[in-house]
Amino acid sequence: MFRFASPGFLSLMLFVPLVIVFRSKRSNPVSIKISDLSMFKESLTTPALMVSKLLPLIKYCALVLLIIALARPQWGTRKMNVKTEGINIILALDLSKSMAALDFKLDGAIVNRLDAVKNVVKDFIMKRSGDRIGMVVFGSEAFTQMPLTRDYDTIAFVLSRLKIGAAGPSTAIGDAMGISLKRLEDVKSKSNIVILLTDGKSNSGEITPGAAADIARERGVKVYTIGVGQRGKAPFLVNDPLFGQRYVYQMVDMDHEALKEIADKTGGAFFAAADTDSLKKIYDMIDSLEKTEVEVKTFAEYDDLYFWFAGAGLALLSCFVVLSNTRLLRIP
Repeated sequence: MFRFASPGFLSLMLFVPLVIVFRSKRSNPVSIKISDLSMFKESLTTPALMVSKLLPLIKYCALVLLIIALARPQWGTRKMNVKTEGINIILALDLSKSMAALDFKLDGAIVNRLDAVKNVVKDFIMKRSGDRIGMVVFGSEAFTQMPLTRDYDTIAFVLSRLKIGAAGPSTAIGDAMGISLKRLEDVKSKSNIVILLTDGKSNSGEITPGAAADIARERGVKVYTIGVGQRGKAPFLVNDPLFGQRYVYQMVDMDHEALKEIADKTGGAFFAAADTDSLKKIYDMIDSLEKTEVEVKTFAEYDDLYFWFAGAGLALLSCFVVLSNTRLLRIP
């Protein structure tokens, strides 16, 4: 990167145009009035005369270069040494069929629960710095969508490609927690958390949520649980063979008590998000609670370039002095 070590000297540039104006007003060249200049036509186009017209420009260019040299231009590299262990965060997201419920709004438009979650979770991911983030998705089954990584752009891209029902129609909360705990073992960290988001009740899988919470507590993993959507009936868009697409209300069974128990066991917290704004506030709260202390050391190495500008300026100034006192000497 390029910089000036003493940029204050650049303020002297303001005096250059003032000097030019002052000199032009002060100069009063001697002239001889004659009736015809045709006899001097050839002498007026000589190279020496052309150079003499550029002589003032050489002087001012030399002045500008010397001012730049005083400002000490430098070129070098600036390096940052970031020392942090970071937090391991697993995002466990529900992709069951109930996530298609249309009870959320995004920018004034009605969207399903998953689309609202994607928008908020993406903002959460891009706010983190130095943390490793992984992603587990679940429905009837649970599997790893992204291992722990600091490549937030890739995580956001994978998040945008998630589809409802990709892991089956049911909800296996216990299995999702089990896979999340397994991913946290891949990279050791002093702080490990799971953010589990679901809109249903655990009705599938091999591990019960309670058993998974006990394992998480033993390993010192905090689990933040989020119940997304309104309890009870929610609107869904269905394809009716007789009437085409239409909205119907279906019962969504959500177990807030079980989610609260998981959070209490592991030292996390339970949140209920009934709309997009509350969901965003929840992720902002988790973001503020789980911060990484980052130690940043900045150092730079620069090479001075002032001698190039000083040399060029002195060379032009020497040319001006020599030419103005020899070949291009002006006699009043």
